[in-house]
Amino acid sequence: MSNWQNFCSVWQRVRYGLIFLVALWLSLGVPGCSLSPPSSQTASSPSPTQINPTTQRFDGVTINVITHDEAIHTGTQRRIAGFEALTGAKVNLTGVPFKNLYTILQNNWSGKNSKYDMAVILPQWLIDFIDAGYLEDLTARVKTDAALRWEDIAPIFRNVSATYKGHIYSIPLDGDFHMVYYRSDLLKEAGLTPPETWEQYLAIAKRFHGKDLNSDGKPDYGSCISKRAHENSSSMLISIATPFLQSLGTAQGAFFDPDTMKPLVNNLAFAKALDIYKQTMDYGVPHDENLGGSKARELFITGRCALTIDWGDVGPLSIDRSVSKVMDKVGAVITPGTTQVLDRKTNQLVACDKFTCPYFIDGVNHAPYAANVGWTGVVYAKAAANVKDAAYSFLSYMSQPAQSNVDVTIGTTGFNPYRISQFENSDPWIKAGLSSEAANNYLGAIGVSLNSSNIVLNLSIPHNQQYQFEVLDAVVSKFLVKKITKDEAMQQIAQGWEQITNQVGRESQRAAYRASLGL
Repeated sequence: MSNWQNFCSVWQRVRYGLIFLVALWLSLGVPGCSLSPPSSQTASSPSPTQINPTTQRFDGVTINVITHDEAIHTGTQRRIAGFEALTGAKVNLTGVPFKNLYTILQNNWSGKNSKYDMAVILPQWLIDFIDAGYLEDLTARVKTDAALRWEDIAPIFRNVSATYKGHIYSIPLDGDFHMVYYRSDLLKEAGLTPPETWEQYLAIAKRFHGKDLNSDGKPDYGSCISKRAHENSSSMLISIATPFLQSLGTAQGAFFDPDTMKPLVNNLAFAKALDIYKQTMDYGVPHDENLGGSKARELFITGRCALTIDWGDVGPLSIDRSVSKVMDKVGAVITPGTTQVLDRKTNQLVACDKFTCPYFIDGVNHAPYAANVGWTGVVYAKAAANVKDAAYSFLSYMSQPAQSNVDVTIGTTGFNPYRISQFENSDPWIKAGLSSEAANNYLGAIGVSLNSSNIVLNLSIPHNQQYQFEVLDAVVSKFLVKKITKDEAMQQIAQGWEQITNQVGRESQRAAYRASLGL
């Protein structure tokens, strides 16, 4: 049974778990509900710092770790000193640009003498690394690790991003999917509500573009969305496209036709998404095509943008008093949806109704994209036995509630909520600086997205790196700088994806994709 067949088999448990989570989020006061604000005592505080009591000391053992060189690197670095003091191990951390991480690991782990014993990576790469025999099976360790509190990790992260064919190969450290963040003060003053559709997103961006949004006497921007090549920016385009492409639930999929493996990228729905993505540049920074993710966040939290699309980092970053100019001025909402969706039989856009969009809300189809699902830690299978033990203990230490429940409230760590206790107990969020109202809004937006029956999961099939981070990224970059037309972009993506599918094997890729959808 594949990773995603396993997902199918546990889906009922996942849904029950998510229902439980949403009940918790609702008790925190999801926006729009007239429930009381959260109590800071809704759950007990995390237990004192701990590691697996069965773990021995690792004096003299060195763990070489690699990850992305931005926020995730900071979050990992933050816990090294504490782990070294507790265990006697030595941790060497290497950070590399996102565009190089997959290739470096592929090259190192395929050789005889790897430099890296552990990595913090994207879960959509797991299949390639597991099939190649690079990753240690962590199942037995997890089952005997009470300190990890495995059942506290929310089901979608525990069962989907960490598990393959019934075995655990990674330890979640982060929970990822996209949301829209908006300047709540600006919208309130203008009598506007958060965007429900992409048309509304563009209208709000236009309304505020060119105005001074942070009182520094300089014109600011309506929309700040990362678009720089080789930074996973094309996932932003996917978030725009998903509500046009998927309306019948998670099992419908938004990347390929599950029966034929024909890419869903050369049609009116994807064309509409490309138009919207490009139109946001009219309300962005000069040379918007070069805006990177870190800079987009900086612009938003320093008050220079009315809207942005991002992962969960913006919420805690907005309360970083050393840089934020938007304390208690930030709202979060599920990514906008559409009132038209793709009819795959006719290849036309059709209006949303109870048949075409059974999960619509007030006539709008939302399809939140679980972009990345969340960074996760893995152990190299061919490392020395004592090094593997130490590497696992370091992952367990970072993921344990005593550490992670604090780390997810700090924007610079790159780690976003993924444990039930991180929603159940508001104390760490309030201690970090979020007001009760801001915590309600932020956690509520996460809850609405995660509980969507139309959530779009990652493209977790072999050679995901080529499909998304090579072909899609390269073509979208050319489109944004007007080197190719919209029609040429769709044709090139479709041709590139078809080539990969044919090279790897259409039937095996079709089986993997269908399994990823629970079919």
